[in-house]
Formats: sequence, structure tokens, C-alpha cells
Amino acid sequence: MRISGPKCFEDMKVEQTNNGSALLLTVFAIALLAALVIGMLQMNTEEIQLMQNQVWAAQALAVAEAGLNDAFAQIRTDREWDDGFDNKSFDGGSYTATVSGSLPSLTIESTGTSSQSFVARIGADVTVHSSGPPYVMKIDNLRINE
Repeated sequence: MRISGPKCFEDMKVEQTNNGSALLLTVFAIALLAALVIGMLQMNTEEIQLMQNQVWAAQALAVAEAGLNDAFAQIRTDREWDDGFDNKSFDGGSYTATVSGSLPSLTIESTGTSSQSFVARIGADVTVHSSGPPYVMKIDNLRINE
């Protein structure tokens, strides 16, 4: 006995014209999006590293400035002071300051190193007045990272 109805399973023929192009387009779109996301992550990583380098360079500059200010403070109290500093610790880094020249004109150079080994230099040509202490100092020329 044969089942009759609107259509038998035997009479139903479905034509398949889809040959996998939708799957290929989907895979291609996913690969394109993945490449885009990876590129964006790479750019963000580089920007973060550049920002971190800027922070460490600014820290080195601040340490060098601290060395210069420390030398200024010594000279304000003792006009003849020219010992300088060698690797004096400051804020996780260190600075070295040197004093050269003869009074009243001195040159003070300070090199600061950050905790991540970034280096900055500050130099100042100063005139030290003879009345004091505290001795008045005038900065004639200031050089940063020259």
C-alpha cells in the first residue's frame, strides 16, 4: 500500500545549487576581521610602549634636574663647593653632578638615570655672587639633553 498525500518523499526532489560559496565568504570575512583586530592590537601595544618610554625619559629628566638643584643648594651654602655627586640615589634612579669653572662663573652638569636606565642631561652656566651665605646664583644658560 502506498501512502498518498500531497507529495510522497519519493516524489520530492530538492535541487541543491549552493556549492559552498557562503562558507568561503564567511571564512574570508572572519580572516579579514581577525587581521584587522590583530593590527589594531599591535598599534595599541606600540603606543603603550611609546608612552612608557616617554614616562621613563621624563623620570630621567626629573632625576637630572634634582641633581642640578642639589648642586645649586650646596653652592648657595658654600661658594667654594665643587665636589659634585657620583651616582647619588634619587627616586629609584641616580644622578651624577659635576662642577667646573672658576668663581664667579661655574658650569654645573647633571646626568640623571631613571630606574629603567633612561638617561637625561642638564647643564647650567651660572654666576655666583660674592655676598652670602646664602649666595645668590644667576643662571646664565640652561641646556637640556645637549
